[in-house]
Amino acid sequence: MPRTSLILAAVLALLAISQPDTARAQTGFDRPGADYTSIAVPSGDPAACALICERDRKCRAWSFNYPIDGERGAACWLKGAVPARVENNCCVSGVRGAGVLETRNSTIEVATDRQGGDYRSIEVEPDAKGETCKAACEADNKCRAWTYGRPGYIGKSARCFLKNEVKPPRRKPGFISGVVR
Repeated sequence: MPRTSLILAAVLALLAISQPDTARAQTGFDRPGADYTSIAVPSGDPAACALICERDRKCRAWSFNYPIDGERGAACWLKGAVPARVENNCCVSGVRGAGVLETRNSTIEVATDRQGGDYRSIEVEPDAKGETCKAACEADNKCRAWTYGRPGYIGKSARCFLKNEVKPPRRKPGFISGVVR
């Protein structure tokens, strides 16, 4: 009996690591088609969309659309099938049960704000990873950290906040931060 349990555990572990990438929720991807409803997401948090799908038996996949401007908020599109994912900075998408995977590494902190320490705020072109904001900080010797705000979260435009102090990170959907010095 213990040997059977060990074999079963090994098979389950292999299945877990061999799942294709398309089964995971990821930022920067849309799943166009198969929509059966759209729901406003006042919090602007992609995790709320994943949770809405989890609680709806009909839902098989979902796409979260970031707000486009200050007037149109975030939206969650529930899908009755699992369409193929397509790379698109507008969205975060996934399948039921996948949750939300956000980039976490030493240079980019998705859904994170480092509030305070701002010495300069600039309007930047929208991008999925805040690369323009990060580059602006790296080019300025005074800058130690940065926070990028997506359009629709703090106004119609994307904004970059350059910081001369490194403040503690806090979860905040629609923002991307990083420390450079």
